[in-house]
Amino acid sequence: MFARILIAVAAIGAMSLTAFAQTPEQNAISRQATAQRLIEGETACAGCDIFQVDLSYQELTGRDLSGARIRQADLSLSTFDQTKFTGADMSIVNAFGIRAEDADFSNVNFQDAVLVGGWFARSRFANAKLSNANLSGADFSTALDLTQNQLNTACGDAATKLPPGLTVVPCKVEELAG
Repeated sequence: MFARILIAVAAIGAMSLTAFAQTPEQNAISRQATAQRLIEGETACAGCDIFQVDLSYQELTGRDLSGARIRQADLSLSTFDQTKFTGADMSIVNAFGIRAEDADFSNVNFQDAVLVGGWFARSRFANAKLSNANLSGADFSTALDLTQNQLNTACGDAATKLPPGLTVVPCKVEELAG
């Protein structure tokens, strides 16, 4: 009898979950509202969802974005000095020209990210995943905890600055079919 009651309660609970589901438009509005709070000065956003938001040209120093979902966001030409990104999903971000001095990118997923022309003075990269990330022209010369194994999965160019003893393979430029 008790088992039947539990099954009935579980079934009712499962049916009511759809009432709490958001449409894609509602999700996008919610993510944009979170981004707007960051722009307006909110500093705590650990675990927040800012998937595909536009944070380009912003001054966002001293934020806590630990564990945040930042995937496919536009962070180009923004400043994130002293920001904590630990464990964030930053895959496929456009971080062209980002400035992130003394930031913590430990355990961040940068797969397929564009970090072209970024400046990462004294930022931490312990266990960051750089698979297929484009580091061309970026300055990692004083970055901390960056390893050759991480760089072996990324690419850069002659203008990429790395700590002494580290190298990165050149990015491949695909020829246009003519």
